[in-house]
Amino acid sequence: MNAYPRDLIGHGRNPPFADWPGAARIAVQFVLNYEEGGENCVLHGDAGSEQFLSEIIGAASYPARHLSMESIYEYGSRVGGWRILDEFARRGLPLTVFGVAMAMQRNPDFVHACLQAGHEIASHGWR
Repeated sequence: MNAYPRDLIGHGRNPPFADWPGAARIAVQFVLNYEEGGENCVLHGDAGSEQFLSEIIGAASYPARHLSMESIYEYGSRVGGWRILDEFARRGLPLTVFGVAMAMQRNPDFVHACLQAGHEIASHGWR
């Protein structure tokens, strides 16, 4: 008996049969993580800037405004998120938005656009 607490085997060579509508062989869910405005930032009362969720490899927490880090996050709320909504509308595809509540609170127009488009919003926590 293996006492390792994680199941790394799963169904192995015998996956369960999924009876998808229309005999489809795959199901796909598109998810957008919306975190822009919920990251660690001195403007949010944090001791320093974001250091974990970033495209800056090895970023250290900075005890003041980190404009490069803020810029990376702001791209998503100012441009990227809107481009994604436009593309999903163009293709007529549904989207699930995993929204960080603090971030979504800071951009209510984006939240309204998601709801108007019929997208699902799921909580991704407060921060």
